[in-house]
Amino acid sequence: MHKKKLSIFLVLMLAVSAVLAACSGGSSDSGNSGQTSDDGGGKENVLNLSETQDIPNMDSALATDAVSFAVMDSVMEGLYRLGEGDKAVEGMAEGEPQISEDGRTWTVKLRDAKWSNGEPVTANDFVYAWRKALNPDTAAEYAYIMYDLKNAQAVNTGKMKPEELGVKAIDEKTLEIQLENPVPYFKELLTFATFLPQNEAFVTEQGDQYGLEANTVLYNGPFTLAQWKHEDRFVMKKNPEYWDADTVKLETINTKIVKDTQTDVNLYESGELDRVKLSSEFVDKYKEQEGFQTVKEASVFFLRLNQTTNDVLKNVDARKAIAMAYDKTGITDTLLNNGSVPADYFVPAEFVQGPDGKDFRETAGTYLETDIDAAKEHWEKAKKAIGQDTVELELLSYDDDLSKKVTEYLKEQLESNLEGLTVNIKLQPFKQKLDLETAMDYEMSLSGWGPDYPDPMTYLDMYVTEGAHNQSGYSNPQVDKLVQQAKTTLLTDEQARWDALVEVEKLMLEDAAIAPIYQRARAYLTNPDVEGIVYHKFGPDYSLKWAEVTR
Repeated sequence: MHKKKLSIFLVLMLAVSAVLAACSGGSSDSGNSGQTSDDGGGKENVLNLSETQDIPNMDSALATDAVSFAVMDSVMEGLYRLGEGDKAVEGMAEGEPQISEDGRTWTVKLRDAKWSNGEPVTANDFVYAWRKALNPDTAAEYAYIMYDLKNAQAVNTGKMKPEELGVKAIDEKTLEIQLENPVPYFKELLTFATFLPQNEAFVTEQGDQYGLEANTVLYNGPFTLAQWKHEDRFVMKKNPEYWDADTVKLETINTKIVKDTQTDVNLYESGELDRVKLSSEFVDKYKEQEGFQTVKEASVFFLRLNQTTNDVLKNVDARKAIAMAYDKTGITDTLLNNGSVPADYFVPAEFVQGPDGKDFRETAGTYLETDIDAAKEHWEKAKKAIGQDTVELELLSYDDDLSKKVTEYLKEQLESNLEGLTVNIKLQPFKQKLDLETAMDYEMSLSGWGPDYPDPMTYLDMYVTEGAHNQSGYSNPQVDKLVQQAKTTLLTDEQARWDALVEVEKLMLEDAAIAPIYQRARAYLTNPDVEGIVYHKFGPDYSLKWAEVTR
């Protein structure tokens, strides 16, 4: 999760739900919201949750983070949505798509569905939204995820007009999609938020306010965003216009913004919250309690290293020194204590398998393991090359409590093990931190990435030279070449494509393009009366369509 913007997004995302921008000030109630604040824990089918960060943006063309994506999964719906086992199930699409023999043309029939204002969802809503996301004037960070569409990259780079994109409405309920090449995971890719539809007339009417308040968005998902009090809470209500409303059991979902885990736990104990994420100090206390669970994710956390603004970080030995100079188990086993594991890689373990049935990690091996002696050697070599005995580097991070602890741990480890290094911590609220990364106004940044679709490419194409989420200045022509081949000419040779992706990760980690830290798991404490929350390894962290409260 901008965030796989990991992100994928986002984004530290230890207790934070996001991979990868918090709206400031104000609140808004939609016209059909009714009474929505604090429905309490005693009402049937009212689910009370918390997030550490506010929703950054409800415009599907601009969202990049895990909080926005999780909310969009509840209040909006694309052609398909993720169901159990991360399989794509029907959304606005009705029945299976008709796929041409060469795999390049998909014809999708839309069901009779409505927006929350009663207007029909049409094929043109998809055409408009996809053209908007790829229009260079929109500056959508996730535009690249649509590059499998015919002419998408040319449109996004201004070489073609949006009208030349390979998508068109045959009629109100028939959408034709043309691809540059066949994509084996395209159905799952279509579940991603950037592929959501938008009602053109409504978006145009809202102008630059679209997506910033509850009443400046239309909804076609299981719920509507009925109330959004920025930096305080947001409330979702069951959407009576949703095509599959009979399946939806929850009537209300209340979400409080709570940045402190102790407060979260207190609210859970008092019955005001139904699910909380536990930080390390609470895991041992609650691990035997009914409702405790750990969920291993495919999100990987790492240090971004900006190679454009600092001569030290331009040096590969300096980057390797930083990547190998901290004990990752100190973070996973002590600060997290939730099943997270050290990551000596970028593409996560237990995520995807190759044509031989082996996990990517089993084939690809490990890189940049903690090795203090080797780190010191690389550091001395780097200092000699740049002619400096002392170095100051700024470490950007999030301002939640657990992120502070992890950032302070990294500072202590790096300063202790790399002689002459001073690390200055810069803590920022979620949105400001993401904005600084996007503007590349940082030196080192604690970041995370969650996958957007089930393929190693969702990680690896981040670091092509012009990658939208590169945000570091890293460039390796061989990486660029192999990624392009894996997206085009190698699509018909599954093993050769897999080998190319393994090589891409090897190249970028041998260059220390990033400094991997850990693969995340999360510890949850959930009210035993809550059932049906579906967790995902890519896309939104979880889905609430099938959830219910049985109390």
